[in-house]
Amino acid sequence: MLFNSIGFAIFLPIVFLLYWFVTRKNLRLQNILLLVASYFFYACWDWRFLFLLIFSTALDYYTGIKMSEAKTQKLKKFWLWLSISINLGFLGFFKYYNFFIESFAAALSNVGLHTDPWTLQVILPVGISFYTFHGLSYVLDIYQNRIKPERNIVEYSVFVSFFPLLVAGPIERATHLLPQIKKQRIFDYSKAVDGLRQILWGLFKKVVIADNCAEIANTIFNNSADYGGSTLALGVIFFAFQIYCDFSGYSDIALGTARLFGIELLRNFAFPYFSRDIAEFWRRWHISLSTWFRDYLYIPLGGSKGGTWMRARNIFIIFIVSGFWHGANWTFIIWGFLNALYMMPSILSKTNRNHLDTVAQGRMLPSLKEVMWMGITFGLACFAWIFFRAESVGHAFAYISEMFSSSLFTVPSIRPKMLIVLVILFLIIEWLGREQQYAIAKLGLTWPKPVRWAAYYIIVLAIFIFGGSQQEFIYFQF
Repeated sequence: MLFNSIGFAIFLPIVFLLYWFVTRKNLRLQNILLLVASYFFYACWDWRFLFLLIFSTALDYYTGIKMSEAKTQKLKKFWLWLSISINLGFLGFFKYYNFFIESFAAALSNVGLHTDPWTLQVILPVGISFYTFHGLSYVLDIYQNRIKPERNIVEYSVFVSFFPLLVAGPIERATHLLPQIKKQRIFDYSKAVDGLRQILWGLFKKVVIADNCAEIANTIFNNSADYGGSTLALGVIFFAFQIYCDFSGYSDIALGTARLFGIELLRNFAFPYFSRDIAEFWRRWHISLSTWFRDYLYIPLGGSKGGTWMRARNIFIIFIVSGFWHGANWTFIIWGFLNALYMMPSILSKTNRNHLDTVAQGRMLPSLKEVMWMGITFGLACFAWIFFRAESVGHAFAYISEMFSSSLFTVPSIRPKMLIVLVILFLIIEWLGREQQYAIAKLGLTWPKPVRWAAYYIIVLAIFIFGGSQQEFIYFQF
């Protein structure tokens, strides 16, 4: 069930009405309703994998309790590693088995040993990377004595499978979400309206910008040998806006939907393309994953406390692991490696926390220096996106080789004028709202009501008039 589908447009109001008008005085019934709705939402993708979600939930629920009851540290560590091994085992089996077996066969072939590897012909369970990381953060927090185990199976199950975040995040923490699930929620009209406004902006980003950019980017990347350098560069730029508006659009819809039910999810994007260096970019892009790797991998490895070699090693580890988390392809690993390289100058010079504020904060326009650094950062991100989007490493290098040829300075053979206008208008709105939680959070709040509602209706009309062909959200495949 896609957020941008008729099915979800029917599903959401039904759950909302049952939640606030039938079960609102009973917290247990509210949570049961959310759990049933979440399992139904997930089953709409493929009901067979629902059992995998339930098993993963039961595993971490049980091991969390057993860790808290363990009499020795050795036994506590046993339950921790049992959970980690099984969770990562399932993730590795479904997501990475073919990658490893094919890479091993290719390595043998290079030394003259030809094999016929057996590969899996199964689809990847949607959302497995996300709900696996939900569960892992929970058991790791218990092991570190940050939280106590949750003994209410319904409340814990809602934490893992809450439908707005189930298939593509944000990756929640038990310390943040579980307390909200355990306490009575009271309907707040202003929060609900704010949630609808964020859903509206998320739909605009996905349907108008991302889906239209996808059509152009797919055409160019899928037929890259037929185009010159300037068209290939345009394809990279459109993919950059596709992946940003697709994933941040999903996150906006998820956060807005959760707010309709009185629940606040972690923010996942903070206008990353307005970053002045790569370190700032990664503080603003896929925030829930970046902070997950920071807290559960980077800091345990030593973080930035050690010497230069240790800091560099830790950065490369988390970015390569992050790349591998995104997909079983060498292209993602190179993408992670590139971003680690980008980070090195600021890490080694200890300037990675220079830009903790919002660019041009309190000002309408940025300085020329800020424009230059935003342009460089965007350019570096776009170059790395080539590997993220390419079908193979060979495809990526061929794409780059042709893009940086003399044809880079020719007129692009594809010139979608209306889409370019829409992207520019989108960027203007994002820039004006960059100090808010999302771009239109404060749009028109001081305007007369008819004018404000007219602005919202214009966005709705734009969704219907300019909406591209329906595309799945990119991060469903991760």
